Amino acid sequence: MTESAHAYVRGSTSQFYEWLEGTTPSSVPTGPPVWICGDCHIGNLGPVADTKGRVAVQIRDFDQAVIGNPAHDLVRLGLSLAMAARGSDLPGVTTAKILEQMVEGYASAFAERVRENDESVQKPDSVQFALKAALHRSWKELLTERIENTSPKIPLGSRFWPLAGSERRSIDELFGTEEMRNLVTSLRCRDDHARVDVLDAAYWMKGCSSLGRLRFAVLVRVGSASVKKGSLCLMDVKEAVRSCVPRAPRAAIPRNHGDRVVAAARAVAPSLGERMRAARLLGHSVFLRELLPQDLKIEMESISQEEAIEAARFLAAVVGRAHARQMDSDTRQSWRAEIGRRRLRSLAAPSWLWSSVVQMVAIHERAYLDHCRKYALRPRRRR
Repeated sequence: MTESAHAYVRGSTSQFYEWLEGTTPSSVPTGPPVWICGDCHIGNLGPVADTKGRVAVQIRDFDQAVIGNPAHDLVRLGLSLAMAARGSDLPGVTTAKILEQMVEGYASAFAERVRENDESVQKPDSVQFALKAALHRSWKELLTERIENTSPKIPLGSRFWPLAGSERRSIDELFGTEEMRNLVTSLRCRDDHARVDVLDAAYWMKGCSSLGRLRFAVLVRVGSASVKKGSLCLMDVKEAVRSCVPRAPRAAIPRNHGDRVVAAARAVAPSLGERMRAARLLGHSVFLRELLPQDLKIEMESISQEEAIEAARFLAAVVGRAHARQMDSDTRQSWRAEIGRRRLRSLAAPSWLWSSVVQMVAIHERAYLDHCRKYALRPRRRR
């Protein structure tokens, strides 16, 4: 999180909602209650594949998802794009243009008969690159990237840690259930009645969100004992935890956190949601999904002004479609009108979005520097 101000955005979700609550929440419009990502930053959008191999850019992370205010996803995305622009040393006027294009892109998703993959929206270079890479990635490349190995064995080290005997037995029992077999064989290239065997499993230290929680990588063989193309799959098993995102009053949200994550994914990103299941493991609520070669996140570490503006419009349209598919026609039109109100004379973006993002940027900058002072500059222990 100390690597860059943009990296700090990804790791400060709970602080974001504390900051938002402490500023001027009354200025943010309250939209119709729908499933929202809750942690809608750039890294949580990207190409994902469905069970039939079709690829689309959608939201790809639902740890914090709730039925809530769709405006929160817009403010969160606006902060992420603004910090990416600042990290690329772009002029301040870029942020104003980013927010203008965000509103235009988001609003376009609420027009009648908008297709899931609207080709009329210009894709920035980073998205085009991610889509092209996703369409051509192989299972071998996935294993090389994720576990740095192409053999049916997970190499232990700094990223993957050994399991206790009870952990391995519980994983074997979980993947021995009919529900998990159905999940593993759900891809169209696999036999629905194929045998499923766990070849290897390890604790996956994947970022700070993994620490203190269950996170396992499970290598599974589908079908016969011979390792062939399509006969291996890498499963991600992750503990589902309580969301810090404000919920809509009286929203019908599953109490089990794993069920909440899966329900959100199926509503917001069907391509990913149909590949996920909730379960219980070692007394904890978890959710599972197979990692596919086509699942990639969009990287925007260094971007031009033109790409930042194009990305703002395109990604906001992706988020807009995720929200719009949950609304009927009348609700879509009323929400589209609401988000465009209260515009500034000198800015096409509404004042509530501009003021919210600007305040978040200021608060975020100070919090990031304090975080760096506390962690990056502390004396290192000698080994």
